[in-house]
Amino acid sequence: MKVTFPLMGNSYIAFKALLKGLDLEVILPPPITQRTLALGSKYAPECACLPLKTNVGNFIEALELGADTIVMAGGWGPCRFGYYAQIQRGILEDLGYSFNMVVFEPPDTGFDDLIEQARFLGGGIRFKEALSLFKFAWNKLIACEKLEKAIEFYLPRSEEKEQALAVYRQGLQAIDMAESREEVHFCADQSIQRLKNLSCRNDIQPLKIGLLGEIFTILEPGTNYYICETLGLLGVEVKRSIYLTDWINDHLLAGLVKKSRRKKIIKRARPYINYWVGGHGRETVGYAVEYARRGYDGLIQIGPLTCMPEIVAQTVLPRVSEDKGIPVMTLWFDEQSSAAGIQTRLEAFIDMLQRQKSSYSREVEA
Repeated sequence: MKVTFPLMGNSYIAFKALLKGLDLEVILPPPITQRTLALGSKYAPECACLPLKTNVGNFIEALELGADTIVMAGGWGPCRFGYYAQIQRGILEDLGYSFNMVVFEPPDTGFDDLIEQARFLGGGIRFKEALSLFKFAWNKLIACEKLEKAIEFYLPRSEEKEQALAVYRQGLQAIDMAESREEVHFCADQSIQRLKNLSCRNDIQPLKIGLLGEIFTILEPGTNYYICETLGLLGVEVKRSIYLTDWINDHLLAGLVKKSRRKKIIKRARPYINYWVGGHGRETVGYAVEYARRGYDGLIQIGPLTCMPEIVAQTVLPRVSEDKGIPVMTLWFDEQSSAAGIQTRLEAFIDMLQRQKSSYSREVEA
């Protein structure tokens, strides 16, 4: 069995470790490029959102490399994500590809359901072995996110930005190759220490921007034109509203692994949004309020074009901006987006925030 799955940020490192632990041959899709988006856009419905198109492109490229089994997640609720697997299966079958698709649906009763699904994929391995594999994959995911948060902090302060990015990428490669829990965290900690040792300007206070929105667009740099790196290179510290471990902890593990912030964030969203609108729409508004309370300089909402939950959130964010006194910009992504267009809008937004911050500083001094 040659297994593939869709890319979403650095999560492939953990998913690959899990599947390899099940004695499955993993065929990683190539990194997301314009060809990936072109393939997905060509064969997916025009009105479909970008994550679906990107997944289709991933699967075609992986099937071309010899994959015969696709692992995909399922879902439910107002977000269209729950229909992805069925639509993608139909598209690929119409194109003449022969494959099996295994869909991991959200568990009804807890983490045990996920382990049983993994046991099925792994040919019925023992429950204890499956649990151990999940723990190892979880530790890889934690290590990747530690490193991601470190680069988001040090990149805008570093005087050796390209070197900082090189250290970050080398750290991810080391985590990917690590074969034990101890080695995984050693690689992450060592890379973070290397970032600390680079020449940094600790005397500056960079602009702080909260990045809000839909999970796939936030986590996958191939679809958001590496927005976190771009902002860091422009001297901005970024704080993302969502990390995959948070989502897994909140939605699959009932907050058992680490302290959940979800109830607090949902409370922050009131009275702007009092009900679940699907996806991460309510969380987007809640984090907008939270980041405003923390004194952030601005907010950027990102999502795939036509994403209903984020469209609902977008209609509310101007009120949050006015009430809390924090600028907000929304960026939608589809196959027509361009790096130059995104770069221009980011630079203009940063210029505005810098002028506003300088003006406020002068008023305080006066």
